[in-house]
Amino acid sequence: MQMKKKVLSSIIIVTFLLGGCSQSSDEVLSFQELELADYNQGSNLAVGVNDFFATDLTVISQEENQGDDPLLDSAAILLLNKTKQIPLYSDNIYDKLYPASLTKLMTALVALRYGELTDSVTISYNASHLPYTGVKLCGLQEGDVISLDTLLHGLLIYSGNDAGIAIAEHISGSEEEFVKLMNEEARRLGAVHSNFINSHGLHDDNHYSTAYDIYLIINELMKYDHFLTIIGKRDYNASYTDKHGYIKEKSYTTSNLYLKGNMEHPEGINILGGMTGSTSKAGSCSFLLVKTHDGNEYIMVILKATNGDELYSQMHHLFTYIVTD
Repeated sequence: MQMKKKVLSSIIIVTFLLGGCSQSSDEVLSFQELELADYNQGSNLAVGVNDFFATDLTVISQEENQGDDPLLDSAAILLLNKTKQIPLYSDNIYDKLYPASLTKLMTALVALRYGELTDSVTISYNASHLPYTGVKLCGLQEGDVISLDTLLHGLLIYSGNDAGIAIAEHISGSEEEFVKLMNEEARRLGAVHSNFINSHGLHDDNHYSTAYDIYLIINELMKYDHFLTIIGKRDYNASYTDKHGYIKEKSYTTSNLYLKGNMEHPEGINILGGMTGSTSKAGSCSFLLVKTHDGNEYIMVILKATNGDELYSQMHHLFTYIVTD
């Protein structure tokens, strides 16, 4: 009984640190119920608890979550040394915000976990007719046959929203069922303050995440070498067939200016990969993976910068924290 009380107390404390005092009690309970389920059924320690306290996670307290750099005014910012598990800058990382295309990180994680890269995907009417205007699309047409690997490239490099729908329907039969899987996987990671409504990140008032939850998702994705390969590419040449069997070819280029070579970064810093996204309500968002000459890896997440110029200005400023780390 003493062991059970100690484990429960530890989880409640860490949940408080992750969620902050502003989070509602039902969110805290959802975490406790999920992580303690196996434990309460008689096992020595829940698998979820072991996963949550994994040695490759950085837990950041509310005291550390009060960044005050006047040059960093996005709604939420997280920069940490993944190698040493040390936060370098943290501000509002538990606030619920719209993640825009960073949603696609969760989509990619579910696809890598439940799909096969060689799977052939037939594009549906839904995937080829998104009810939005002016959004990024891979240009997929109903009846096209394309590999899951190629869809992942279009999703992560070009941020194609139609690729997100196609992946969801292939893995789960419908986007609605896939979204359930996204949320289940998020909670398994401890990302309990996220709620996904779609697989692409176009706006929905009930679709949100936090900078810390996105870090948890990225941290898990980094276990997949293929993910790291994809996000490090400047562009990708896709080849697939239409409904008549004729070959179609398209080229997808990243929107990340560092990977494009349009934006310089300090010497000694290597950009491993990254992604940007924006909507009118989410503002400009990004994540970046960085490695320095001494082998340290860093994860950077920015949510709701005012615009693209401000987003890159703040990313560039955060490099000074890495250089002096």
